[in-house]
Amino acid sequence: MEHTESKEVVEVLQPEIRDYLRQFEEAIEGAQHLVEGLSPEQLEWKEGPDRWSIAECLSHLNVTADQYYPAIDRSMRRAREQELLGKGPFRHGFLMNRFIAMLEPPPGRSFKAPRNFKPRARNLVNEIGIFFAHQKAIMKRVRQADGLDLARVKLVSPVSRWLRMSLGQCFALLATHERRHLWQSARVKEALKRRT
Repeated sequence: MEHTESKEVVEVLQPEIRDYLRQFEEAIEGAQHLVEGLSPEQLEWKEGPDRWSIAECLSHLNVTADQYYPAIDRSMRRAREQELLGKGPFRHGFLMNRFIAMLEPPPGRSFKAPRNFKPRARNLVNEIGIFFAHQKAIMKRVRQADGLDLARVKLVSPVSRWLRMSLGQCFALLATHERRHLWQSARVKEALKRRT
């Protein structure tokens, strides 16, 4: 009887793709640590009426993902049709790179969320599970983008039709945006601990 060894399939991805996956994996770990042991009341607690709770921060990230996914999917579908392929390294536009860098925590500047990016008002605690589901969804899209030219594939931001970015910048923007609001949530958790 012939014996065949089972070989583990090793995922070989572009370095830039691997880096985006690492950032989203870190967001999962950070969010798990953040919400661990907190009650629904604690998740919804906020320092003031004009501040967001942990649940609202995660809800805002979920709403953002919901807005960006259709644009990402359209851009990748068009890129496959047009065979916009590449191996990298990729050079992305300077201005959008600067904007993404400005979002890194700790924030030096605050931005008001557009109305259609505000946290959902109902079932806030459900947003925790939705956040983790969204991480799997964005990581699936990142993997599907492997082999595409991450700089030449463009999409229009749902924030404004005047705001264009490369697909790679979109992934970087979403990952940085998550870090920003997970950092914000961690500050809320610290304030909650001081209060108890």
